[in-house]
Amino acid sequence: MEISLSGKTALITGATSGIGRATALVFAEAGARVAAVGRSEDALASLAEEIRAAGGVCLAIRADVTVEAGRIVREALEGFGGLDVLVNAAGHLANGTIEDTTVEAWDAMLNVNLRAVFQLMQEAAPQLERTRGNIVNVSSVTGLRSFPGVLAYCVSKAGVDQLTRCAALELAAKGVRVNAVNPGVVVTEIHKRGGMSEESYAAFLERSKTTHPLGRVGEAREVAELILFLASEHAGWITGATYSIDGGRADTCAR
Repeated sequence: MEISLSGKTALITGATSGIGRATALVFAEAGARVAAVGRSEDALASLAEEIRAAGGVCLAIRADVTVEAGRIVREALEGFGGLDVLVNAAGHLANGTIEDTTVEAWDAMLNVNLRAVFQLMQEAAPQLERTRGNIVNVSSVTGLRSFPGVLAYCVSKAGVDQLTRCAALELAAKGVRVNAVNPGVVVTEIHKRGGMSEESYAAFLERSKTTHPLGRVGEAREVAELILFLASEHAGWITGATYSIDGGRADTCAR
């Protein structure tokens, strides 16, 4: 099945790494004009260059999603004149339990993973209503199942799932679909940015082969291709869904 987003404009946060970057590239390959959001000027320039070299169109927006949601959406609209898809892929991960998570760490997690998603959805909604567009949020298997040691992350992703469902019901009558994807362990930089060393991360990926029934971790492009499907007309009757893409991880018990 060939999926085309030709003539569509997509705003993608977290576009400079991991699932967000893979999504920007996959969307561009499908013909979408991509408004890519990230904090690193160099990483944004590299992404934009790669997309343009392949014949695509990319608008780089350097911004912090936690405080600049309005400007992000405004710049995307000014650059492309409209908006058809919002992908919230920016994310933050850090360790912490109920006993040692500080209020500051809690707020930092929720601000990136949930509050910014809410604000961007709210800012984008009026334009998406005009284009009968859609939203895809990047959640996690931790939104569906509880895991020890990443308390605030689990709560933030569970919040994204409920936000997705509630917004889907509220926007359905206006023709706007809202869905989420819930990846298991995917090879990205998020764990290392959260404090894991190279050695610890390598060991974590190796162990994750045993905790995912299919026997391997995921690749960012695999998740991006599911996001592409949900953003396309092929998913026109799907809304309020939280799609597991986790090698079966959500179906297992703690081990």
